[in-house]
Amino acid sequence: MEDGPPLINVDWKPKESHDRQLKGEGMWFSHSNIDPFPWKEDRMKRQYNAKCGVVPALLAVLVAGVVGGCGGGASSPGTGVSTAATVQAAGVAATSWNSVKWGGGGYVNGLVYHPTNASLLYARTDVGGVYRWNAADSTWTPITDGLGFGGGEGRYHDVESLALDPSNDQKVYIATGDTVTGGANGRLYISSDRGNNWTWVSLPFPVGGNDNGRAVGERLKLDPTNPSTMFYGSRTAGLWKSTDSGQTWAQVTSLSSTTISGSSSPIGVEHLMFDNSGVGTGQTTWIMYAAIAPDYASAAGLTSVLYKSVNGGASWTPVPVPTQAAGFHIPHMVRTNDGMFYVVFNKNAGQGASGPGYLYKFGGTVGNGSWTLLSSSNQGGYGGVSVYGTGSNARIALGVSGTWGNYGGMQVVQLSDNGGQSWREIEAGMPGETASGWVDDIEIDPANRDHVMHVHGGGIVETWNASAATPTWANKVNNLEETATLALTTPPAGATYKFINSSGDIGTWVDSDLATRPTKGPMNWWSSGNSADMAWSDPQYIAAVGVDNANNHVGVGHWSGDGGNTWTKFATLPTGAAAGTDGAANVAVTSRNNVIWAPNDAVPSYTTNNGASWSATNLPALTVIGGAPRSYRLKVDRKNPNKVYAYDSGGAWWNQWSDTAHFWYSADGGHTFTERTSFKATSPMVTFFGNTSMAVNPNVEGDVWLADGNALYHSVDAGATWTKLTTFASIWGSNNWPDVQGATAVTLGKAAAGSPYSAAVYVVGVVNGKWGVYRSDDAGATWTRFNDDAHQFGGIYHLAGDWNTYGRVYAAGNGRGVLYTN
Repeated sequence: MEDGPPLINVDWKPKESHDRQLKGEGMWFSHSNIDPFPWKEDRMKRQYNAKCGVVPALLAVLVAGVVGGCGGGASSPGTGVSTAATVQAAGVAATSWNSVKWGGGGYVNGLVYHPTNASLLYARTDVGGVYRWNAADSTWTPITDGLGFGGGEGRYHDVESLALDPSNDQKVYIATGDTVTGGANGRLYISSDRGNNWTWVSLPFPVGGNDNGRAVGERLKLDPTNPSTMFYGSRTAGLWKSTDSGQTWAQVTSLSSTTISGSSSPIGVEHLMFDNSGVGTGQTTWIMYAAIAPDYASAAGLTSVLYKSVNGGASWTPVPVPTQAAGFHIPHMVRTNDGMFYVVFNKNAGQGASGPGYLYKFGGTVGNGSWTLLSSSNQGGYGGVSVYGTGSNARIALGVSGTWGNYGGMQVVQLSDNGGQSWREIEAGMPGETASGWVDDIEIDPANRDHVMHVHGGGIVETWNASAATPTWANKVNNLEETATLALTTPPAGATYKFINSSGDIGTWVDSDLATRPTKGPMNWWSSGNSADMAWSDPQYIAAVGVDNANNHVGVGHWSGDGGNTWTKFATLPTGAAAGTDGAANVAVTSRNNVIWAPNDAVPSYTTNNGASWSATNLPALTVIGGAPRSYRLKVDRKNPNKVYAYDSGGAWWNQWSDTAHFWYSADGGHTFTERTSFKATSPMVTFFGNTSMAVNPNVEGDVWLADGNALYHSVDAGATWTKLTTFASIWGSNNWPDVQGATAVTLGKAAAGSPYSAAVYVVGVVNGKWGVYRSDDAGATWTRFNDDAHQFGGIYHLAGDWNTYGRVYAAGNGRGVLYTN
């Protein structure tokens, strides 16, 4: 599969979204030996499991994604009547898209200042794209929400490296993708206006923005005196070079022509450093250093983890490193204006990696005495390093990773004001919002030596008084929203809250104020929310299911009787719930104390006594298909809560010939079910749980909508018969799964005044070959695009319509938190 031509700033071209995404919500393959505190991996694992499934046998072929096609199969006719609809001209799109306040919530894997404009700062993230700092109002501006980051392109929100042109502060380059999708190659995005608009080219090697060791580098480096020449340290195929500003690339075979497998999260060539700080003279920088990870050095037969070239990369020689650091990673190194290099060595790779770690100063000459040890640690690993000034007066900030828990006595940020002769801790135990763990990139503000910031698993923290005896720290995450939502649900009009967000790694939250970080949740610690629901006639009663990550990673359930102010854990769990920790778990509430819970890969159960006991329903057990988690998608008929609907999407596209999708119906509050419709050999087609969505109209009994991943269906008789709305259709290429899914999310919200249908219908899908969010006010007779090209968010995976305000939806972008429309 080829990426196609570069995306220019015109209407989105669906074929250019080829094979995008099996991770970021996409394909996940666990690397359990990597991270002691897997903030983002754990979240994205569940996010993929909810969307696609874990199928190691398909690693080499599954390179499409959730909205981009991690499910699908051959097209098949609809059940009942198929109706075409008119697509109206644009003009009713949402007037604005804003972020619901959370702040951070994900791993920022790199901070990059412009080398000659200290007021220009960028943050790259592992699944949520790139942000540019706006000093005027102290907020982050997301710059990867538009063209090039739409349906089917979510994997390109995984950013592995970012580079800035030192002679032109308008130019930005980012390398994106993830190697876990079967080795699919990455993209290089190019902007000439600080990220407001982008073009892109396909790279000839894999890129791992959400892979192990994603904070090293930067891997992408521009020659400071000749910025049209750039190099990239790849994970699997050595060092690469471009002489035309990234348009074409060639492997630097003088270092190595070896290519290694992408299936075990290789690190490869970690980064490059030029021995030159000049800007834009047009001359080649001849001397440079390449840091080589031990895995690639071993595979390529290289004899050191550091190599030097004195002829612009035409040839390379090994640089002997200190004996105790031989075979270590070099996550970061810094060159100061006096020509000295500050080089971090660490035994282990990856975010939050443990030590031992060493910081050395290196003068560039090879021989005895060329390395000076400045710091070492066995307590935590060394990650980021930043230097302000030179020589004996240099201020050095050193990030210590892999330290957790109570701050007393720990190292998090070590600071030296005398070139590394002595050190003091400036974060552990200090006042404010401090953050240990993944301190894998740290920066001293080039314009203010007292301003120090670093990344971590939940965002960015900073201090503005690093010279103080007790520096004060605060979050730097205003409008940086990187949480990964797994489910959204909204209550009836007039409820005391606006929506419930079930999210990976940060848990379940009841949100009543869009501009303030929520406080109402059952587990205010490292946890994940998989699903939540409320009693429609009594929305103060809420049931939420998820995972207690901090305590043995077990499935848990809670209930609240007061709109989320207080919570109680269910006294017992249904069969399969403790082990059912994947995002496919689903819960539905018929009335206070009455809950149906469908753990993934288990028979759903119900309780009539608020979880004191559970009884199994008669729904058939679901067989795991090729590692893809499954569950029943449950919905309660809000007009008549005795009616409960259950949809089984069939499991996975490759199972389409041996299983089928089923729609079940209960008339006794979800205790017993009868199969209402079998879609065998018709439609909806078999696909992953997370590619599907179901919504019920609270104003009309038996009025159900279903998105099966490829098309949209409507039933007005509780699922006995269905009308297929042929407006929505997947974009197909040469695979057995779609390049871009035709209809993945459907929700209902408050109807427009005077509309012929009692609810506004919103669908994420493809109409006339164009992906987006579409709205209908007349039960699907006509549709208008509700988003626009500037608001695509790497794909939109979950929608929940508001019942108070017409035209408002809550949407979950790819690693972009929750957004809402006005």
